[in-house]
Amino acid sequence: MGLEETISANIKKAQNLREQGIEPYPIRTPETRAIAEVKTRFEENPLDDVVGVAGRLTGRRAHGKVAFGDIQDETGKIQLFMRSQEIGPEGMDLFNGLDLGDWVWARGPVVRTRRGEISVDVRELVLLSKSLRPFPDKWKGIADPEIRYRQRYVDLMVNPSVKQVFRKRATVIDSLRELLQQRGFLEVETPALQPLYGGAAARPFVTHHHVLDSTLYLRIALELHLKRLLVGGLRRVFEIGKCFRNEGMDRLHNPEFTLLEAYEAFSDSEGMMSLTEDLIRAAALAACGRLDIEYQGTPIDLGAQFECLSMIPTLSERLSLDPMTAPLDDLAHACHVRGVEEIPEKADRTWFIDRLFSVAVEPELVQPTFVTGHPLDMSPLAKSGEDDPERASRFELFVAGRELVNGYSELNDPVKQRERLLRQRRNETFEEHLVDEDFLRALEYGMPPAGGLGLGVDRLVMLLTDQQSIQDVILFPQMRPEAEKAKGDVPLVGIDASALVPIHVDQMRRA
Repeated sequence: MGLEETISANIKKAQNLREQGIEPYPIRTPETRAIAEVKTRFEENPLDDVVGVAGRLTGRRAHGKVAFGDIQDETGKIQLFMRSQEIGPEGMDLFNGLDLGDWVWARGPVVRTRRGEISVDVRELVLLSKSLRPFPDKWKGIADPEIRYRQRYVDLMVNPSVKQVFRKRATVIDSLRELLQQRGFLEVETPALQPLYGGAAARPFVTHHHVLDSTLYLRIALELHLKRLLVGGLRRVFEIGKCFRNEGMDRLHNPEFTLLEAYEAFSDSEGMMSLTEDLIRAAALAACGRLDIEYQGTPIDLGAQFECLSMIPTLSERLSLDPMTAPLDDLAHACHVRGVEEIPEKADRTWFIDRLFSVAVEPELVQPTFVTGHPLDMSPLAKSGEDDPERASRFELFVAGRELVNGYSELNDPVKQRERLLRQRRNETFEEHLVDEDFLRALEYGMPPAGGLGLGVDRLVMLLTDQQSIQDVILFPQMRPEAEKAKGDVPLVGIDASALVPIHVDQMRRA
């Protein structure tokens, strides 16, 4: 049958069940145990233990008055063993009418079949949720990334490895949080909707608050509010939160992403580099159990001493010219030679240095490498270096050819900070950047010397789960809108639209 016919037939099945007095979507589920727990207990002590288990039906086999089914929950899979003399003809009829994808509950003693399969010898069967759409082919799975990302719920049904990626993601975040809390950092939450955006050079998402009649922005970074907390006297703070940048999408960028930022009073960029190493290693041990990992076939040693190189000398060597003094036309030519075709009209020297470094050097930084010595104009929120006032006291960590962490000795001179932000506003290449006067007012009260870092959580998870695309580590990545009537998709059929009653917004609020 086609998809529309399948959905229509399953709606009729649900209606027929109701006519027989069986609710296909009952309110309550009887007492249930996790499948993995049931199997482990049986392996340890194979008693005639009577249990209730629940899961999605993923397989079925019928042999006359005996039938077998496979159900799966989050913890694993178990076989259901059904005999007509035990479950009765009504129970067998119910099982025979099920479809793959239905959620069921079964109760009975745990046994081992002649073939050695741990099974539930079913004495009671309940349909918990009738599936209307056909269950994906368990052998073919889902190969189309478009479907995998857009319908992650289906991806999770048929690809156990996907569940493991997101379990590891949770483990990584837990490890980052645990280490910071052990070091005395306080976890905080700062506004996602802000009257001004800042903390990075990026285009924001813009919205409007109707009650206040004001423009608001989704935050592009966590930095400026966290620094305000240092002004207020909190010594160590961190936040793991969503940030939003209204820019392009590729295998390393999603408009909505997860960022960890941490700030420590009386520290500096060197202290943050040390903290960065500890965070990366703690996450690797938690997620992988080791520090020597492999990413896309390349061994990476997170336990070895992280390398360190200076940005400008390294770039000069790759380009055979000094990017700090070369004419901009020469830098533009170097971009074109390396495949960079789009150059903003207002591109300045710092833009060229940043772009050329990303194409000429970053791909070679496979093993963990700190890059330091950034031109000061590239780092408006960082202090000048002690040895060279034209270089920022800043670092970036690169692993597997992409940036994972960015950190500074934080600029706390309010006069210099104002000058830097005004200069950034003048030089912005894509949109006028607003100056956050409240942040400057906070600095004028005095912010202690501090170090800070920002860690891209999604990219770290990519590294530690060996995933090529950021979309593989975000449960619901941003996608292009589906066509109004996507090919192969249909609305629910058999529904009388005239019976649908519109609900007023006030009724929703009261509910």
